[in-house]
Amino acid sequence: FFLVFSCADRFTMANNRSVTRVGRQPYATRSHLAKPVKTPGGRLHSQKIVKKTKGPRCSDCKCALPGIKHLKKSVYQNLKKRERTVSRAYGGSACANCVKTRVMRAFLLEEHKAVKKLLAERGSK
Repeated sequence: FFLVFSCADRFTMANNRSVTRVGRQPYATRSHLAKPVKTPGGRLHSQKIVKKTKGPRCSDCKCALPGIKHLKKSVYQNLKKRERTVSRAYGGSACANCVKTRVMRAFLLEEHKAVKKLLAERGSK
């Protein structure tokens, strides 16, 4: 439920009362987290922390797809196509291992059909 930050980011808004939160909501809810950031002028301003998503998942094995950013669904439409997919068959929907097994399964099925047909021809002679 909680976002995990590195040691440098542990300085949260609760520790510093001199910084006001971004936006109108004053409460530190899960979707309204902020951290203080020092500006070049030396003042502290709050910066909104955007929640990380689980990212796109493989349709077969449900593992995370490597090479694709973990962003919210609404942000993907503003990305370039090369950032949304991977240049491979089933690029943005299935991982490489699942695609490999699909190709192997299709090939073996075709081979099995060919062997059955060949055995049927030999048996009829």
